[in-house]
Amino acid sequence: MILIDGPRIPPRSGTAKKLVILFHGYGSNGQDLAGLAQAWAPNFPDVAWASPNAPEQVPGYPQGYQWFPISRLDPDLMEQGVRSAHASAEQFVKSELKRWGLEDGDVVLVGFSQGTMMALHTALRRETAPAGVLGYSGALAGPERLKQEMTAKPPVMLIHGDQDDVLPVGMTLMAAQGLCAAGHGAEFHISQGIPHSIGPDGLELGQRFIANALAGKLA
Repeated sequence: MILIDGPRIPPRSGTAKKLVILFHGYGSNGQDLAGLAQAWAPNFPDVAWASPNAPEQVPGYPQGYQWFPISRLDPDLMEQGVRSAHASAEQFVKSELKRWGLEDGDVVLVGFSQGTMMALHTALRRETAPAGVLGYSGALAGPERLKQEMTAKPPVMLIHGDQDDVLPVGMTLMAAQGLCAAGHGAEFHISQGIPHSIGPDGLELGQRFIANALAGKLA
C-alpha cells in the first residue's frame, strides 16, 4: 500500500462536523479537485475537504497522477486497477476521519473520471456506509462481483456529460445498471452538451447532493 496525501481545505467555522474527500481523474492531481471544493466550500462552513494525489505519477508528467494506468477502457484491467489502489484510498479515508474526529457516516466521497471508479469501489466496500458518493464522468469497475463484495449501500449520485469522448456517457448508465443488479441503486443525471468535464448543472446538483447526504436526508 502506498500512503497518499494532498491539499486540504479546513472548515470555515473552525470546527469540522463533516468531511468531503475528492478523488481526481487520470493525469490530474489533488490540487485540481481542490478547486472544485473551493467552489462548494462557502456553502458548507462546518465541512473539511481533502483532495489526495493518486498513488502513482504518470510517466513523463511530474504533476500528473494516476490511480492506475490507463488501458483502453479494458474492463478487466480497470477492475485490477481499482483493486490495486483500493488500500491507499481506504487508508486515506480512515486517516482523514481520524484527523477530524469524525465517524464513518460523516463523509461524502466525490470522484471525477478514474476517481469516480475509486470512490465507488471504496465506498461500497467499507464496513460502515459513508454519507454518500458523488461521481462525475466515471464508471463502475467489476460490476459482476459487486453483489458478493458489497458491504455498504450509501446513497449514490452519478453525473455525466452526453458529449464525453473520454469515458462515454454509457459508462454511467452501465454503472447504474450494475448497482441495481447488485441490489443497490443510484440516481443519475446526464448533462447536455458537456464533454469530459463538469457543467453548471452538474456543479449545482452535486452541491445539493452533498448537502442532503451530509444532512442524512438520503439515507
